[in-house]
Amino acid sequence: MSRIGKLPIAIPEGVDISVTDTNRVKVKGKLGELEQLVDPAIKLNIEDGTLSLERATESKDHKSKHGLYRALINNMVQGVSEGFQIELEIVGVGYRAEVKGQVIDLSLGYSHHIYMELPEEVSVEAITERGKSPLLKLKSYDKQLIGQVAAKIRSLRPPEPYKGKGIKFKGEVLRKKAGKSAIQK
Repeated sequence: MSRIGKLPIAIPEGVDISVTDTNRVKVKGKLGELEQLVDPAIKLNIEDGTLSLERATESKDHKSKHGLYRALINNMVQGVSEGFQIELEIVGVGYRAEVKGQVIDLSLGYSHHIYMELPEEVSVEAITERGKSPLLKLKSYDKQLIGQVAAKIRSLRPPEPYKGKGIKFKGEVLRKKAGKSAIQK
């Protein structure tokens, strides 16, 4: 049995879960509303404030989907009740970020500014402190969407391996390479 799939999902106060005939799960909470289509081989049971998932057979496909859908629904429940946050650190001299509504203005060492419009489900805040690298704080109730947006922002200037300049996730550890002067003949 799947270790993740068999764990029940606790439904917190203020979160409403509904399942339609077509196995479409809708999760509604104080931060927003999400929905996910679940494979018909996975059966959903809501009882006593918990949601549990059962699979039809022991086939490899059903086993993998059992854990997958449990994780997706758990992320939905956690998202609409608490939300998710990702912090991006912008490292480099002259690298800056400004937020104007739902548009981020990034200055990343190119000859031009990069403007990126964010989906309305994602809120962003730029923090600039003297002597520290600028930070971008992304917040959303949709874990998949916030992950995609953060990855897209990071791809605009990924960290380079010599000095570590670029956009990285806060707490990300980079493997740095030795420069030319470190090579012995």
